[in-house]
Amino acid sequence: MRLRLDGDWTIEGSRAVENGAEQLVAAVVEAKRAVLDFSRVGRMDTAGAWLVDRARQTLSARGVQTDIERLRPEYEILLREARFREFATTSPRHGNALVDLLAGIGAAIEGVGRDIYASVAFLGDVVAAYGNVFLRPRGLRLTSLVFHVEQFALRSVPIIVLINFLVGAIVAQQGLFQLRQFGAQTFTVNLIGILVLREMAVLLTSIMIAGRSGSAITAELGSMKMREEIDALKVMGLSPIEVLILPRLSALIISLPLLTFLADMAALFGGLCVAWGYGGISPEAFIARLQTSISLSTFFIGIIKAPFMALVIGLIASVEGFAVQGSAESLGRQVTSSVVKSIFMVIVADGLFAMFFAGLHY
Repeated sequence: MRLRLDGDWTIEGSRAVENGAEQLVAAVVEAKRAVLDFSRVGRMDTAGAWLVDRARQTLSARGVQTDIERLRPEYEILLREARFREFATTSPRHGNALVDLLAGIGAAIEGVGRDIYASVAFLGDVVAAYGNVFLRPRGLRLTSLVFHVEQFALRSVPIIVLINFLVGAIVAQQGLFQLRQFGAQTFTVNLIGILVLREMAVLLTSIMIAGRSGSAITAELGSMKMREEIDALKVMGLSPIEVLILPRLSALIISLPLLTFLADMAALFGGLCVAWGYGGISPEAFIARLQTSISLSTFFIGIIKAPFMALVIGLIASVEGFAVQGSAESLGRQVTSSVVKSIFMVIVADGLFAMFFAGLHY
């Protein structure tokens, strides 16, 4: 049977084209051989080529030998490239729920191990890059460093000060309310001073920076990865770690101690305001009690933690940024992973520091 195709087989007439493809299959009922004649085809695009090839494969599956005649060379290429493909559907696997649970836990542990390995390897690259900059100080990009210090530190001041002021006020209010039952309201100052300077200020500041600046670093690096800008740096003979990572990581290490100091002052001021207005403790008495309840080491414990928190946040954000693939979904997934991992590791690091300083009786 000879089937002569006529007219334009394009997406504009999609309904007619699909009907025509179905008629091709229906026309060949008992024939053993079918010839598709393309001599009268005006135009053809990928939609028409796909439907024609689907009809041809359907006939071949029924045992009908299908030949093509008078096909233009450009349409021959189109039929070959836009051919119809069958996609096999996999049936859902029904396994043992306990085995699946244990397999999921094992996969998660394996993923954690890969993340730790990647982070340690990346830390080695960063240390090597710092060594190169130390040997060649001209490699330090001071302009980029100052820019990121402004982005991470200066522009974070309002939110950091506000959050810590409110937390200091809340801690003072709860301390006054609970200690009033024992007639020990003045010990609220001790509570605020020790809790804020040792733990709360640096922890809250680190969490805020992880959510604000860490996510920004991951998004920036991920966007550069998607647009192949990082590959372009490598082609130009530049190290992406020296150009992109060192200024951001150095800015974080500089910014977080400064923000922690401002957070300390804001939290103490919030506690002072509440203690004065809610507990009747005057500012003079608050400051005098604070001086006797804390020492300089209490203040330095929080400041010492800050650079290490910044290092953790910067490393995780950079690793997740370089892990972005070529889709917006991957970018969103890595940014979310960066924030979650950074906050988790900041809390873990704070706990390790607490045990370390407790062991030193510091």
